[in-house]
Amino acid sequence: MTHKNSHGVFGFRFGESDRLSLCHLFAVGHEIVTDSSYHWNGMSRTDGPLLLFQYTVEGHGMFETDLETHRIGPGRAFLTEIPGSHRYYHPGDSGPWEFYFLLFRPKSLLPLWEDIKSKLGAAPAIVPGSRPIRILRDIAREAHSGRISDPYMASSLLHQFMMELGRLSLGGARDALEWPAAIRDSVQFIDTHYSSMTGQEQLAGQMGLSKFHLLRTFSKYVGLTPNEYLNRTRIERAIELLGTTDWSIETIASQVGYSSGSYFIRVFQKLTGQTPGSFRSGSGGLNYSRLFF
Repeated sequence: MTHKNSHGVFGFRFGESDRLSLCHLFAVGHEIVTDSSYHWNGMSRTDGPLLLFQYTVEGHGMFETDLETHRIGPGRAFLTEIPGSHRYYHPGDSGPWEFYFLLFRPKSLLPLWEDIKSKLGAAPAIVPGSRPIRILRDIAREAHSGRISDPYMASSLLHQFMMELGRLSLGGARDALEWPAAIRDSVQFIDTHYSSMTGQEQLAGQMGLSKFHLLRTFSKYVGLTPNEYLNRTRIERAIELLGTTDWSIETIASQVGYSSGSYFIRVFQKLTGQTPGSFRSGSGGLNYSRLFF
């Protein structure tokens, strides 16, 4: 039984022609760093000009500019230009810092980048389940699997990420920050504990809310009931496992939190229109890497 993750740093040098309006992906990474030897100074780097988007999954690091110092904990990103007057680093007195990052050339993307940064700020909080972060994870997995094999594929993935980040900057990140704390905590709890959750009653108890109040408020702000959000999260994770492991359907069902394979198959088919088996083989239609709900 094998399971592939996306850890590593993957660079791309396709030598795209400047006359083509392509997005130039420089590197993508999924790293876990543990001490102060991880330290980057934006003025001493020689690989620019580059734009950097970095997003924390677990732990925290520090991001400093001439004007501000930010603690970049889970669910928070930073955006910066290289070269530039900044530094980011592991503080050395805390546990592991796990993050994803994208590095890309400014050509063709700088105006959009500047617009996004003016709206979100240099160190925005972004919900883990948001589309830009899911695409960021997808790019890291595609790179790890060796499927980013030409400049057109690299440009397409990076363009998709930037378009979704731009859409988010229209109000999505601010909207999420304006959610009641209990709803933000509920989404974070589901994203983290989806495999062991038993349902809305458990979540309501964890948040100290009545089930009715949680259901009404969660649906108002998130646009889904807690159970709908939980099922979507589980099925998205199951899709990843179907494509990156040789695990059985029963094993995947258990890994994402379903007590039986038959119930998992029913939920999977309801959301995707296919059984997990036909989805994995591609026999039921298009061979998707993932689906957006």
